[in-house]
Order: sequence, then C-alpha cells, then structure tokens
Amino acid sequence: MLNKRSLGLVSMFILLLLTLSFKDADSSVLLVKNISQFNDAVKNAKPGDIITLANGVWKDAELVFEGKGTLEKPIKLTVESKGKVTLEGASNLQLAGEHLIVEGLVFKNGYTPTNAVISFRKNREEIASNTRLTECVIDNYNNPERQVQDYWVTIYGKNNRIDHNHIVGKKNLGVTMIVGLDTKESVQNNHKIDHNYFGPRPTFGNNGGETLRIGTSHTALENSNTLVESNYFDRTNGEHEIISNKSCQNTFKYNTFFECTGTLTMRHGNETLVDGNVFIGNGKPSTGGVRIINESQTVINNYHIGLTGYRFRGAFVMMNGVPNSPPNRYVPVINSMANNNTFIDCDHILFGAGNDSERSQAPKTSEFSGNIIYNKKKKDIFTIDADISGITFKDNLLGQNGETSINKGFKNADIKLVKNEQGFLIPTSNKIKSKVTISPKIATKENTGTAWYSKADNSVALNSGETIKVKAGINTLFEIVKVSKAGDIIELEEGGTYLLTKAVQINHPLTFKTSGTKKATVLFERMMAFEIQNGGSLALENITFDGTKSPDYAGNSVISTSKNSMLDNYKLFIDNCEFKDMVVNHSFDVLRVSKGTFADTISIQNSTFKNISGHIAALDKETDDIGAYNVEYMIMKNNTVTDLQGAALRLYRGGKDESTFGPFLEVDHNVFNNVGFGKKNKYGVAMSLYGVQVNDIQNNNFHNTKGLNMHLVVGEPIVNVVNNNYYKSGKIDVTGDEKYNVQNLYNIESTFKEGTFQLSEDSTLRGKGTDKKDIGIIVKN
Repeated sequence: MLNKRSLGLVSMFILLLLTLSFKDADSSVLLVKNISQFNDAVKNAKPGDIITLANGVWKDAELVFEGKGTLEKPIKLTVESKGKVTLEGASNLQLAGEHLIVEGLVFKNGYTPTNAVISFRKNREEIASNTRLTECVIDNYNNPERQVQDYWVTIYGKNNRIDHNHIVGKKNLGVTMIVGLDTKESVQNNHKIDHNYFGPRPTFGNNGGETLRIGTSHTALENSNTLVESNYFDRTNGEHEIISNKSCQNTFKYNTFFECTGTLTMRHGNETLVDGNVFIGNGKPSTGGVRIINESQTVINNYHIGLTGYRFRGAFVMMNGVPNSPPNRYVPVINSMANNNTFIDCDHILFGAGNDSERSQAPKTSEFSGNIIYNKKKKDIFTIDADISGITFKDNLLGQNGETSINKGFKNADIKLVKNEQGFLIPTSNKIKSKVTISPKIATKENTGTAWYSKADNSVALNSGETIKVKAGINTLFEIVKVSKAGDIIELEEGGTYLLTKAVQINHPLTFKTSGTKKATVLFERMMAFEIQNGGSLALENITFDGTKSPDYAGNSVISTSKNSMLDNYKLFIDNCEFKDMVVNHSFDVLRVSKGTFADTISIQNSTFKNISGHIAALDKETDDIGAYNVEYMIMKNNTVTDLQGAALRLYRGGKDESTFGPFLEVDHNVFNNVGFGKKNKYGVAMSLYGVQVNDIQNNNFHNTKGLNMHLVVGEPIVNVVNNNYYKSGKIDVTGDEKYNVQNLYNIESTFKEGTFQLSEDSTLRGKGTDKKDIGIIVKN
C-alpha cells in the first residue's frame, strides 16, 4: 500500500510526464553545443521553442538570434546554467524578429567585432520588436584601443524590454546603451528599460562616455516614448551626461544615481518627465542631479543628497539657450517645471547656466516651486547666471540658515532630518505641506541586475597588499615585481643602491618605499626606470632617483606610460622623493605619457627636482582638439624645483567640447628656481597650461624662472592664481576667456636659509600665503 506522501509523489511525476509530453508535442527544448548547432536551431525555431547554450566558454561566437514567436509562445534563447556560459573573444549577439526572449548570457574577456555587443537589429531592415533581454551580463568587454568606438547594447524596433541586466566597466569610446531612432520602425517605440544594474564606468577624459542615450541630435524632435524605470547607476562617471536624453516624450522614474559624476541631461527633445529619482553624491567631486534644456520638461518629486557638482553638473541646472536654436544645438528652456524636489546638503543649483554670446536666451514661462532646500553648511547654494524673470518661484522652503538673492518664492523653516525605513534622511517641518517620500519602487543595488552575478568591486587599491622587503643590488626591483601581487608594498633598504638594467613594468598597483630616513637610491641604464602598463598604478615614497647611469638618448624618463593605448585609468603618487642629475643632450623628463593614456590622479608632493634637462611632467599628448586630455587631477604641492631646463608642467586639453570635467590642477607651496631656460624648451615657459578647467596656483615662489602661459577655453574655467611671488621671473600670460582671478603677485627677493630653499627668518614672504603660511615650501615637523 502506498502512503499519502508516496501517492503525492507519484501524482506529481505523472503530471510532470504529461506536461513534458504536451511541451514536446508543441515546441522544442534544444541544448546546443556549438555555433553550427545554434544556427540550425535558430533556422528551424518555431513559437514556444527554447534554445539553450551548453555550459562552457563560447569563443568568438557571433550569434544571430532571429525568428517570429508569439505573445503566448515566444522563442527563447537561454543557458544551461546561469553564470556558467560565457561568450568571450570576438563575440556578439544580433536580434531580429518578434517575441524573442534572451536570458543568462555573459560577455567577458574580449570585445565585439562589430559596433555593438548586443543589438536589437540584424541590419536596418531586419529589427527586433516585442523582445526581451533579461539577466544578461556585459562585464569589462572593451576594445583594447581606448579611442575605438563601440556600444554595448543598441535598442531598435518597438515594445522591447531590457531588464535585470548587469552592465559594468565600459572603458573605451562609446555610449554603454543607446536607443536608436534612425528608422521609422524605431520611433514611438514604447521600450521599457528597467531594473538594470549599471556598474562603475570610469572617467573617460573626453566626449563619448555616456551610460545611456536615447536618440541623437538628428532625431531630437522624434517621439521615443521610452520608459527608464528603477535602474541603479553605480558610479557611472564617463562624462558630463550620465543619461543623455535626445528625443521626445521619455520618462525617467525611480532610478538611483549613486556617486555618479555628471547629470541626467535633457540634451535635446521635449516633454521629458523626470519623476521620483534619487541622486546620492556622498560629497564626491562633480556629482550632479538634473540638467534642463529644451521645452516642456517636467522634473518632480526627486531626492538629491550630498551633490557637489557645479556649472553643468549641479544638483539642479536650468540652462540658457540659443535664440531660434536648431534642434541639435541648445533649445531654450520654455514651459518647464521643477517642482516638489528635495535637496539636502547639495552645493549648487543654477539658473541660466551656460550664458554666453551664443546661449543668450534665458528660460521663460517656467517654474521652480514647492522644493525643499536644506544645507547645514552653505547658506546660499543658488547661482544666477542670466535673467530669471521668466521663471516663477513659489512655495520653496529653505532651512533656517538658508539664503538666496531670489527675492520671492522662498521661506525659511525649522527643518529637521529624520531617517526613514529605507535609510534616507527625510526633511520634516510643520511648514512642509506634504511629507517627502521615496517610492518603494526606487532602485537599489539588491533589486537590480542579476541575483547570480556578483556586484562586488574587485579593484585593488594601492597600499592594500603585503609588504615585501627587497635587498639592494642589480635588478632586484625588476625581479621582485614579477612575483608581486596587486596592492603590494615593496620596501627598499635604507640607504641601499638599486641598479636597473631592465625597465620595471608596472601592470598592477604597486608601492615602492624606503624604510627609515635615509633614502634608497635607484639608478637605471635603460630609457626609463618604470613603465606603467594597462592595469598598473604606482606610488613612490622616500626614494632618490639618480640619472647619471642613464643613456644619452632622446626620450629618457624616470616614469613613462605604455606606448600602447591603455583602457584602465591609472594613478601615480610621488611623495618625499628626490630626482637629480638627469642631464643628457636630449630632453630627460621625470614623467612622460603617451597618447591614449589617462590618469585619474597624478600627485607629486614634498619632493625635490634638481639638474634635469627636460620636464617634470609632460601631459600634452592628446592634441586632436576633441576635448581629450591625459589626467583628471594633477597635484604639485610642497616641492622644490631647481635647475630644470624644461617646463615644470605641460598640461593640454584642446577643443571646445563641454562634455568633460577636467583637468583639475592644484599647484601649491612650491619653489621654482631657475626653471625653463633650456634651449629645447619649445614653450619657453616654466609652466604651460592649455584648456585646463580648474587652475588653483597659489602660495608658490617663482625665483629667477620663466613665466607661465595659460590659455582658457570653453567651460567657464576657474582660475585662481593667488599669493605667488614672482622675482626676476617671466610674466603670467593668460589668453582666451576673460574671466580669471590673478591677484597678490609679489615681486620680492627671496632670502633662504643656507643650503635650502626654506625662507629665512627675516623674509617678508613669511606668513603671506592664503593659508597664512609661508610663500614657497612648508617644512614639516
């Protein structure tokens, strides 16, 4: 006799057999193990069929998945086990037909052989509609050439859904995901892009680094009707525009932007709705919110916190436009509103941004109402760059200490912040008419992307690994690097001498430092001591670099970047190091970079440079004038530079593109003595700055030194050349933009303590710095 449990199991088994029999009669479930089998399965696919890729690596797999399913019986492409099927090498996917479903594909360890990794069309005539792309992964699937453009997902057709995908690490030129409207079959498309995880995209350093773009300037007046809902944008920092809206009637709801530099930008097109999104800056540089351009735009119920961006990447930006603008330029803001939004500890809200001789039309018939602005540190976060008479301000609340020059539409209130059940700080006050809420549909890291593919950040920071001691000798540094791991700290012997007959190649983050107070010395017989390659970052601490053993070749440097294009942004930190006697018949630079390389940060601090025939840093290899440049943050602080024939710094960002942020330059408390007089210094100056966006040059002592050339280009560059001493030195020559701040240029003969460049006790430059410290170097205790 069978018991009840056994009878139940038998019944379930019979039901399963019946289900399978019915399924087999109506459709096929096919496991395919190679491209040939896949192509045969696709060729014979009928509604309800399921094509399954077998576990393993599919190398150089160009998949074309086409067919005509039905709403009730779509044709499905899936995998045997999620996470165990990877498409690598030169692989991609093209979709064409109706009612298709694709799930579970992982693209990694390669790059697309065409212009897209996944495309919703086979060609302009054969497109995919009513199709779903879900739970797919594209992970660092980059063309190795930084400036070669491709896209990762291109969406065409109508009524497609792109959801729960994991898309991370786009590093080469090109938008991560686009919605194309270049044929009539793709306009008014009603696509839905939801619950995707857009993982970190590093700063690209020129235009073409958007994460999502809907339309182009050519289709600006076409209706797309795309819904972008509940997606998580995690540090997608490519350029100014995280999202570039370039068509009409699109909706952005319940998305989260976490520490993203840039903004959701309504670049072209009208009638956009931005509703209920969250922008979290956490005080990170250049983090922004929403930028309005064009007509009939609606920005409501959004929550912004800790955003620091200014100008085009403010927490909220309403731009000036071009009178009678063509659709592909800057259409003035008309009939637009920003209502019932919340701004907590954000630094900048701007009206009339971009006002210049071309963008001269201020916003009109627009509104900024019912917003809550709370900032515990800054009183006035509003910047008014143009006429605001065309904007109605009403029922806005400021915190108790809040101020604005806008004369009506704002009241102060006693605002308190209370953390809600979702963890957000919610402003509360008896003057708030309706409670600020965050939608339960808001995107989180947990409810977006896939459940089976990790969102962990696998990057390794400098100084995060083990300390490895290395003995002095010939090529001991070269040998130790071969067995090192990312993040390791290589410790040199105090006072030891290290000779390199081979250049040390840095392909992961490494730190080299001397233990103790007496610096180790590195000599090198090659054209460089260190070459930073793709994936590498370098920190140097308390080391002397001596150039007396180096060959008399053109192009010598202590540190260089790979001559090949580098996808990964690198970092370089130099602290308390000495560079000396680098004199050859040709130019001998401390740092020389190549075209196609980009540094997040180069920091040179507390170091000395003496008797060098070239430059300290030549960062001027991107000369195509397309807005590209070589470094985002350049810092020179508390250094002594003497008898340098070349320039202390050459930094170049050409062109008139406004899509990027930097470079950002800080030159503070340095001494430059006898700099720039070499015959082969083609610029003839101690420092050449072209197109740098932020220039903070202060508290420096220029003594018997060539001048400084600075050319300012678009982007409203910030220039603060303040409290510097120029004695027997060339002038500061500023061209281009007329807005700059140069003040307190002293012309005082410096007196130094014997054998040093520290100011003597009786120097009149003592205490003259902006920070009340001495002009020139600061001696640390």
